[in-house]
Amino acid sequence: METRWLWSVMVLGLGCGAAPAKDGPEDPSEGGSSSGDPSSSSGDAADPEPETSSSEGGSEESSSTGCGFICPPEVEPECDPWAQDCPTGEKCAPWISDGGNSWDALKCVPIDANPGEPGDACTAEGLGASGFDTCAGGSMCWNVDEAGAGVCVAFCDGSPDNASCADVSSTCVIANDGVLNLCLPICDPLLQDCDGNQACYPVGDSFACGPDVSGEMGLFGEPCAAINTCDAGLWCAAAGAVPGCAGSDGCCTSFCDLDEGAACLGAGQECVAWFDVGEAPPGAETLGACVIPD
Repeated sequence: METRWLWSVMVLGLGCGAAPAKDGPEDPSEGGSSSGDPSSSSGDAADPEPETSSSEGGSEESSSTGCGFICPPEVEPECDPWAQDCPTGEKCAPWISDGGNSWDALKCVPIDANPGEPGDACTAEGLGASGFDTCAGGSMCWNVDEAGAGVCVAFCDGSPDNASCADVSSTCVIANDGVLNLCLPICDPLLQDCDGNQACYPVGDSFACGPDVSGEMGLFGEPCAAINTCDAGLWCAAAGAVPGCAGSDGCCTSFCDLDEGAACLGAGQECVAWFDVGEAPPGAETLGACVIPD
C-alpha cells in the first residue's frame, strides 16, 4: 500500500471578478512560493507528498476543520529551517510528529556521513516522515517512494519574506505553515511538464512540480483538501467554483487556455483568466481556470 503524504497548499478560491484569487499561501508560507497564485488549494507517493498546506496563490477558503488552508503545527519547532541553527553535524528537518500524513514539525537530525546534494538520489527513513535522510544540510529527501528512495531538494534561501532559490528554474514553495520551504521545479499547468509521478500545481503566483497523491481519486468534480490531491491538469478549487461541490472543502477542476475556447466540463463554468490583467508572467497570458464566475 502506498503511503500518502499531503502537501497542504489547500483549496484555492477565486479572486475578484473571474480570476482565481491570489491569496498568500497557507502552504507556501502562509506560505507561498516566491511567485504568486490565483487560486489557493492546497497525495500518494511514498514520500511525504505533502498534502502540503500551502497557500501560495489563491485566496484561502476555510475548511470544515476550521483551520483554513493550513493547520498550525501543534508541536513547537525546535529549530529554524531558514537559519539552520542546529548543532554542528546536524540539520533542521521537517517531520511528521502526529503519525498523520502532513509534515507538521521541525527538529534537528544528524547529517548523513556521505550526504547527497540537491538533485542526487537519496533515501529516507519512515518514507520521509521521520526527518532522517541521506541529504546534506539545507535540503531534504523529496518524492520518496515505497522503498524509501527519492531525490534531494534544496531548502529556499533568504527568509520567508524574501525567499529565493539558487536554481533559476525553481521557485520557492513555503507550505504547511512554514514547516516546508522547498525549491521545486517551475512548470506549465497546461503542458503538465513535470517528471514521473508529479503534476504541476499552483503555488503562490507561480506553478511548481509536486507529487500527485490523488490515487484513485482526484478526478474532475471530486472532493479535495490539499493541493496535490487532484490529477494532473486539475487543481483544487473552492467549493463554489465547481458544480455539485457543496459540503466539501473544495473540488478538482481543470485549467484551460483562454485562446482555445474549449468548453469547461462543469455546468455553469467558464474559462476565467488565472491572472489579473497585466499581472501574468511571460508565457502565461492565456492561462485560465474552469470555474463558476462570481
